[in-house]
Amino acid sequence: MNILITGGAGFIGSNVADAFLAEGHRVIIVDNLSTGKRENLPPEAIFYEVDIRDADQLEAVFKRESIDIIDHHAAQMSVPASVADPVYDANVNVIGLLNLMQCAVKYGVKKVIFISSGGAIYGESETFPITEDMPVQPVSPYAITKYVSEHYLRFYWHQYNLPYTILRYANVYGPRQIPHGEAGVVAIFIEALLANKTPKIFTFPDMPEGMIRDYVFVGDVVQANLRVLQHGDGEAYNIGTGIQTTTLTLLKTIQNAIGTGITPVFSEARAGDLRCSQLDITKAAQHLGWQPEYDLKTGIQKTVNYYRKEEHLP
Repeated sequence: MNILITGGAGFIGSNVADAFLAEGHRVIIVDNLSTGKRENLPPEAIFYEVDIRDADQLEAVFKRESIDIIDHHAAQMSVPASVADPVYDANVNVIGLLNLMQCAVKYGVKKVIFISSGGAIYGESETFPITEDMPVQPVSPYAITKYVSEHYLRFYWHQYNLPYTILRYANVYGPRQIPHGEAGVVAIFIEALLANKTPKIFTFPDMPEGMIRDYVFVGDVVQANLRVLQHGDGEAYNIGTGIQTTTLTLLKTIQNAIGTGITPVFSEARAGDLRCSQLDITKAAQHLGWQPEYDLKTGIQKTVNYYRKEEHLP
């Protein structure tokens, strides 16, 4: 199949691109390189340096390539940045999606895989782990745009019979991650510790070990993308581990992998930060036969090894 990956020069998108190519698919990547990197691009992929907000340039890609599936990873992904500039966030995450969907209808795309945020859209839930049918209560512009996008997908399904699958990622980490916002906390910690700098943990007053998150390794996320090429039409799936991890536990896991014990500093939680996020992944296991294979210790060690190799460190 011909698969268009938006954000394919980024951390997760490039890993997904590698997997699709390994399966024999033809991969077309659209990325404006605002956060993605050229060195992440697989040499076998076809690359267009295009911003998804540019409808004309985006359509030119669809005119030239016969796209079967869109795997939409491109996004403004920082919660604090979305709070600071909600208009920019909406332009990228909503208008960019609509440009893609219009092209999908016009050029006969067979399916859209949309990357949503299980780590943000549910808001401050009172019950854990969170299932896909629990109330969605986004508390940041980033989370709002992700949930709005899910509704647009349902509109295009009913109006144009365009199939979709939604993957609601937990906090993804792994090789090629950039230290950018909360989503990049693993990369932030690794880079700080490898440089012998003091890491910072954001906390609420009654949560001294930091916020609670569900951390999933990128290799497991890649497998979920492979599964939904042929399955899961019209459905949303949580993609995580179902395990609660505090920021301090995460930091200690990284410290153990590196072999350092630098004491962190603590700071107040930022606007838009959630206290706790933990996803129930039962639906993905039952519908897709998908489950994470990496525990936190193993995934962190693989990630640390990648950074050491990239930075030529012992």
